[in-house]
Amino acid sequence: MAICYDKLFHLMIDRKISNVQLKNMAGISANVITRLKREEYVSIESIEKICLALNCGVDDVLEFKLNEK
Repeated sequence: MAICYDKLFHLMIDRKISNVQLKNMAGISANVITRLKREEYVSIESIEKICLALNCGVDDVLEFKLNEK
């Protein structure tokens, strides 16, 4: 199972929030933004900071997708 952060990036587009703005609002590093873009592991602590900064839930930020093989 893989994690997809497309919902987060759609939310950012809808709210006109840039990557730098999200980084500053949530207090996360640029490395976390890069990991999100690459759909790599991001700590729950970072996800929590993003959700608090955007005033949204985890289901608004990520979704699980089955690996198709």
